Amino acid sequence: MDAQRGGRPVESDVYGGRFELLLEGLRRPVFFCQDDLYEEKVKASIGKRKDVGVVVTSPLDLLGKNIEIPKHFKPEVKSAFPGTRDFVDLIKEIPDEKKHDRYKPGPEDLAYLVYTSGTTGPSKGGMIRHRYVVHNATVFEKACRLDRNDVILGIAPLFHITGIVAHVAIAFHMGIPFVLFGRFDVDEVLRLIEKHNVSFTVAAITVYIALLNHPDPESFDLSRFKKVYSGGAPISSSTVDRFRKTFGQTIYNVYGLTESTSPATITPLGMEGPVDQESGALSVGLVASGHAAWIVDVDDPEKEIKMGQAGELVLQGPGIIDGYWERSKEIANAIKDNWFFTSDVAKIDEQGWCYIVDRKKDLINASGFKAWPREVEDVLYRHPGVNEAAVIGVTDAYRGETVKAFVYLTKDHRGEITPDDLITFCKKQMAAYKYPRIVEIIEEVPKTITGKFLRRKLRELKDSVTLGLT
Repeated sequence: MDAQRGGRPVESDVYGGRFELLLEGLRRPVFFCQDDLYEEKVKASIGKRKDVGVVVTSPLDLLGKNIEIPKHFKPEVKSAFPGTRDFVDLIKEIPDEKKHDRYKPGPEDLAYLVYTSGTTGPSKGGMIRHRYVVHNATVFEKACRLDRNDVILGIAPLFHITGIVAHVAIAFHMGIPFVLFGRFDVDEVLRLIEKHNVSFTVAAITVYIALLNHPDPESFDLSRFKKVYSGGAPISSSTVDRFRKTFGQTIYNVYGLTESTSPATITPLGMEGPVDQESGALSVGLVASGHAAWIVDVDDPEKEIKMGQAGELVLQGPGIIDGYWERSKEIANAIKDNWFFTSDVAKIDEQGWCYIVDRKKDLINASGFKAWPREVEDVLYRHPGVNEAAVIGVTDAYRGETVKAFVYLTKDHRGEITPDDLITFCKKQMAAYKYPRIVEIIEEVPKTITGKFLRRKLRELKDSVTLGLT
């Protein structure tokens, strides 16, 4: 943490829930946590360290009287633990003359340290400034045609860049209702959408798949739930079609990263995002207002890429971060001449539609041919028995690498579909070097809390294989 200026800390270090606070001029590490998580999560991690303080909070502090306790929230009364401090009590201890000495941040001041998902490596703290958040909240407002009659469903975690910008920032920026709930529960989500006339949200595609898998989704009135956006993970066009047939609504695609402060491309409400014929990828939209995008060669950033060809997506604009917290080397590798190199492989067509083909780091080199996991996954999703599919490259003595798929089957098809069935299905629709030679049927694809597939976890499982056809 920087030294104090004018009696207040300028920037705070945040890592995995740890805050560096200046309390009466004393620097000490402090954990902030919800009270019902203390014993399960925090107590064990701290151990017997006496130099770490703990401040506990409770949603009950803000619910008021005669308010329905959210489903799954326990305990129903505030908990007190020896050696911890209550956040509300700490606030009460602040002298009255200091309570009105509020800091008013400027556009360039640090608003958040938002940690990347860590799907391919260690998380890094993106330094998000206030102007980034304001600009991209406005991008959502205009592109999604939000107005004062809209109601937001806060389904993305509020520590994630999507929750910060697409939920919290929009709600405060526009002064519109924002519906929160506890742990994700399909029945509860559908009930809240109906009860509060929810009209807008941004969620990972896994959320919409869960809604589709509800035994009786048509029994809920979702008639106002029309501004439905998905980001954070690839969407198959077949899933969008299923959602439209079931709920009568379209899922609009949006693409962004922690490093772009959420939206970098977005599908305007009412416009139909096209599907790339070569890769099968559904477009993630048009480049967001104020931003610029470029496609460069995956292996040589100086090499020209023609319109419509796949390459690494680079971005520039008012939402692009200028650093990772205490990771100057990493940001120097990612941002060059004010352009952010995303490591995502993409295409941009002549109409300006952007398609994310895959992650640069996930490229599979099979016998010298490039195979992108995303393309294989999109084919697998066309099979009616596939609920989730994630593809990685595994070592192969003959090909160097070969394609392996992890598949989570739908409830109705478990025990009926074999790995060989899925391999044959893909083989009929793909080039010989692309279709999966190995398929493993698993209980669930490992994901981050925000719904992204954890391919690094799948790579740890790669030695546990179910061999299929060759």
